[in-house]
Amino acid sequence: MNNFTIPKHLIPPAYGHQESSTTFQIQNSFVFDMSDPGTGKTRSYLDGFSERRSQGVSRRALVLAPKSILEPAWAEDIVRFTPHLTASVAYAKNRKKAFEQDADIYITNHDAVKWLLDNPWAFDGITDLVVDESTAYKNPSAKRTKALIKLASHFTHKVVMSGTPAPNSVIDLWSQTLILDAGERLGKSFWKFRNSVCEPIQVGPSIQMMKWVDREGSVEAVADLLDDITIRNVFEDCIDIPDHMKSDVGFTLPPALRKPYDQMAQDSLISLAANDITAANAAVLMGKLLQLASGAVYNNDGGREVFATDRYELILDLIEQRDSCVVAYNWGHQLDELCKLAKSRKITYACINGASSTDERKKAVEDFQKGDIKVIFAHPKSAAHGLTLTRGTTTIWASPTWSSEQYEQFNRRIYRAGQTRKTETIHIMAHDTVEEHVYNKLQGKLDQQATLLELLGM
Repeated sequence: MNNFTIPKHLIPPAYGHQESSTTFQIQNSFVFDMSDPGTGKTRSYLDGFSERRSQGVSRRALVLAPKSILEPAWAEDIVRFTPHLTASVAYAKNRKKAFEQDADIYITNHDAVKWLLDNPWAFDGITDLVVDESTAYKNPSAKRTKALIKLASHFTHKVVMSGTPAPNSVIDLWSQTLILDAGERLGKSFWKFRNSVCEPIQVGPSIQMMKWVDREGSVEAVADLLDDITIRNVFEDCIDIPDHMKSDVGFTLPPALRKPYDQMAQDSLISLAANDITAANAAVLMGKLLQLASGAVYNNDGGREVFATDRYELILDLIEQRDSCVVAYNWGHQLDELCKLAKSRKITYACINGASSTDERKKAVEDFQKGDIKVIFAHPKSAAHGLTLTRGTTTIWASPTWSSEQYEQFNRRIYRAGQTRKTETIHIMAHDTVEEHVYNKLQGKLDQQATLLELLGM
C-alpha cells in the first residue's frame, strides 16, 4: 500500500485527450474505453475517480487487471498521478489480507472474480468497478465471465478498458458490454446477438466445421449502439511520436527442416481429403506445422527435437544491427535457442514469461530502460500488457501468433508515449509455410477491428 505523497507540482500534467476522457467518465456511469494502447487510459480513470470521490459520488474502487500489470501499471500510476489515494494490491497468496486493509483502490487479477463472489465482504462499500484488458471476459461461456457479470451488478460506476476490444469478431463485444449495462444495448442473450450480427459458414468437409462470420453492416450497427458509452482515442492523433513501420524478413527453410515440414504438410492434406480432420485437431495440426517451421517439433510427452536454428541466427543478426530490441517468442525451444546464441555472441538480455516473478519483470524493464541490456526475449502472453519499453526501437516476432490482441498489444510496448525515435516491427517468416497464411489472417483480424474502432472514433 502506498502511504507517501508526491508534491503536486511534480505530478505530470494530463494530455488534452486524457482530460476529455476524464470528463466523460465523470459524466457517465457506464464507460467503455476503447482507446489505443499507450494513450493513458489508467490516468484518465484515476483522475476521474479522484474528482468523483471529492464530490462524494464515488467512495472506493475495485480494479480487475492482468496479474502482470497490477503493480507496474496500476499501483505505480496511482503513486505517480494520484498519490493522495491509497492502493492495496491483492494476489492469490495475500488476497484476504489485502482486502482487509483500508484503501481507496483495491487492485487484483482477473482470476479473483470467483473469490470475490464468495466473499462479498471484500467489496462492501466499493462503488467503482474497473475492468482493464476486458477481453479477458470476451468468452460468455467462461466461468470467470459469468462470475463477473454477477459481480458487476453490485457497482454503480463501471468502466471496461481495452485497446483491442474485438480481436476476432464483433461478437467479442457482447459480454464486455453486458458487464457495463446488463444487456441494455446488445441484449441479454448471446445467442440472439450472435444470430443477429453473424452467419454460420462451413469451413471444412464436415458439417461440424462451422465458423461464425460477421454479417455485412454488423460492425457499423454495433458501433452505433455503443457510441453513447464509448471513449475512443487514436494513439497517433493524441501523441506526437516518430514514425513506425512494419516489414517481413523471409528466409528459406534449410533442407534438414524442409523435408520433414513438407512431409507433415502432405500428411495433413491426405487426412483432410479423407475427411479425418475435425475443427479441433485441425488447430493441433496447424500448431504442429508452425512449430516445425520454427525449427522443432514436440512429442506428446513434452520432449522436442530441434531440426534447425537458422531462424535464430537471423534474429540475432538483426539484434546486433540495432540499438535495443524486444523479441516475441512462442515456444520454449525458441527461448532456449535465442538465449544460447545471445550468450555466445555476448549480447546482454533478459527474459519475461509466465515463470517470471514481479520483481524479475520489474528488474528486466528497469535494466532495459537504462540501457544495461540490449534485448528482452518475452512471451507475448506475459508481456503484451502494462510494460513500457521505450528504450527499444525494434520489435521482432520470432514466429507468428494467432492472437491479434497479443500481437497489437505487444507491438505497443515500444511504440507508445515517451518514444523519441523511429520504431519498427519485423516479422520473421519462412517462405512457403503456414507462417505466411497466419500473418495474412492476423492482418485480416486487425483490419476488421480497425473498422469498428474507426467508427467509434468518429
